[in-house]
Amino acid sequence: MYRAGVSFSILGHAAWAPGLAAADDWAAWAADPAPIPHEGEPGVRSMPPMLRRRLGQLGKMALDVAYTALGERSGIPTVFCSRHGETARAIALLDDLARGEPLSPTAFGMSVHNANAGLFSIARGDRANHIALAAGSGTLEHAVIEACGLLADGAPAVLLVAADCPLPEAFAPFSDRAEQPHAFAWLMAADGGTERLSLHWAASDGEEDHGGLPGTLDVLRFYAAGAPQLERVAGRRRWRWSRGD
Repeated sequence: MYRAGVSFSILGHAAWAPGLAAADDWAAWAADPAPIPHEGEPGVRSMPPMLRRRLGQLGKMALDVAYTALGERSGIPTVFCSRHGETARAIALLDDLARGEPLSPTAFGMSVHNANAGLFSIARGDRANHIALAAGSGTLEHAVIEACGLLADGAPAVLLVAADCPLPEAFAPFSDRAEQPHAFAWLMAADGGTERLSLHWAASDGEEDHGGLPGTLDVLRFYAAGAPQLERVAGRRRWRWSRGD
């Protein structure tokens, strides 16, 4: 059934959500995934304050885990992914337009999908390649495929960062699941590391489970729980995550 796939090793990992920071916190949540509170953000102490103050909740979560997983390494390509991105910023800008008010250049610059990846590069003075990706409910899986493509092209490691936040109220009628604030990062390599994951996929006519966890949280639960396998349908694909090759 599954005709295509990739596999990779994880050299480093970090995850953050309001009330969930340590590995034990995430293991407990994975065993009983209660709804995550919407309020709260990490300190991102590794980032210079002048740049840090530009970040919203999504950016702070994404860059906090990026700094933690990457450590002192440099020259590592990054793949940032988010299904919705900085939607709250975009809505605020549209509200300003509707009221005839001038737009903030900083707010506009931070509303685009690659803003956090760019700010991370500037803050670290690192000119390594970075990519920002959104692909609907299968965003994380497509980001993993992109990262594995970079590894296949010869990158020694790739930093994958996934983050999302609840949608603004204006989008509530269109939401297909209860989004929750969270971010995680994997430092990926072709070989080595302490853990190896595989992702396989095939076309699917099945319907997505709109009552379940958001895609990145579903995969994060699989990872944090140490589960052997996860199958889910998203973006007209059936995805199978597993440990090992």
